[in-house]
Amino acid sequence: MPGKHVIKTDKAPQAIGPYSAGIAVDGWVFTAGQIAIDPQTGEVVEGGIEAETRQALKNVQNVLAAAGLPLDQVVKTTVFLRDMNDFAKMNSVYAEFFPKNAPARSTVQVAALPRGVAVEIEAIAFAG
Repeated sequence: MPGKHVIKTDKAPQAIGPYSAGIAVDGWVFTAGQIAIDPQTGEVVEGGIEAETRQALKNVQNVLAAAGLPLDQVVKTTVFLRDMNDFAKMNSVYAEFFPKNAPARSTVQVAALPRGVAVEIEAIAFAG
């Protein structure tokens, strides 16, 4: 179906501002950056960078699922880290979600992230 469509799901955190969790347009799905918020509690998960990365990727996965796409349709991700020293630990968990044919990725260190989290991840997927 052509045109822009907002993706909504209760299996990922609700937007806390003027943005959508995801947008689908012409076979492409763009997710908002996802952080380690448990959608059931609305709280940031505990357990350090590994737990945060796992929850952020689960949230990305659930936004994509609401659009009818699995993670293996992701073509590009951007990972925002509060501390690049967390790269190896983040990367280890990330590899669990993308075990083969991983998408292109950029990883950057940022000064701060929402709610004081250590990682935020956004994705672009293609349904075609």
